[in-house]
Amino acid sequence: MPDPNDLQRNDKEFLELLPLTLALAGLPSSETGKYYTQEQIEARVFTIRHAYRAARSVARECVAR
Repeated sequence: MPDPNDLQRNDKEFLELLPLTLALAGLPSSETGKYYTQEQIEARVFTIRHAYRAARSVARECVAR
């Protein structure tokens, strides 16, 4: 069972990196009243997931220097 402190730390890290992640992903916001299809959502999730990995990598690299 995961340690609650680890989960809390991971959640905090994710939220702190969210602005950078979204900036790296470069995804446009949806128009008011317009919804994405399931395929579009999956594609956006894929993009955000990879952008998060890049943001985390950059942050760790900067902290290590």
